[in-house]
Amino acid sequence: MHEGDDRDGESSRPPRRIKSFVLRQGRITDAQQRAFADHWTRFGLDVEGQPRDLGRIFGNAAPVALEIGFGNGEQLVWGAQHEPGRNFIGIEVHRPGVGRALNALAAAAADNVRVYHHDAVEVLQQEIAPASLDQVRIYFPDPWHKKKHNKRRLVQAPLVALLATRVRPGGILHMATDWADYAEQMLAVVDADASWRNGAGPGSFSERPAWRTHTHFEQRGLKLGHGVWDLLYHRV
Repeated sequence: MHEGDDRDGESSRPPRRIKSFVLRQGRITDAQQRAFADHWTRFGLDVEGQPRDLGRIFGNAAPVALEIGFGNGEQLVWGAQHEPGRNFIGIEVHRPGVGRALNALAAAAADNVRVYHHDAVEVLQQEIAPASLDQVRIYFPDPWHKKKHNKRRLVQAPLVALLATRVRPGGILHMATDWADYAEQMLAVVDADASWRNGAGPGSFSERPAWRTHTHFEQRGLKLGHGVWDLLYHRV
């Protein structure tokens, strides 16, 4: 179709915006709701619409790992306790999970963690400066397992390209899923991006690195016989 030809109506529509989630909100408990009042000023980051000085936020120059879709914060808390030389930023849109994470972070006194309750793509585009992240971690994102819903999956080429602008050269993108076809999709998408090098070699999955714990969610899946696939990429 030639430029300006609108026979199917598509050219008059704005390009589809990258979106990191489809909100499916669960019920929030009183304790999770109170967490926002009690702990947000300590651990929460409000969107300001401009790149943040991460060293100023944490009060040090330690490397920063960003976790997209942290759920209830189990991995964030574990990381804060087992990687004290690293700072963490978590992003999650589901309010109950953020509330639970805030309570867990407070109980663990995890002052090397900050969280956003916002869309990850907007945070990456507006709040994270180029080449300022040491790692990005995406663990068990919603698989949207029905074929007609696959387009809603988080790991798509535009997001992978955006992440490449935010991770420093030599930095890491680490993903994990317990859905085989999503693992294959992740592998194909990131292998195809020249900004990333597969740490296990093209077309290959990696062993689970020591920094990713077995969460309760994962342990439940393993008991049901689910496989788990890790993908580890280095920023070229």
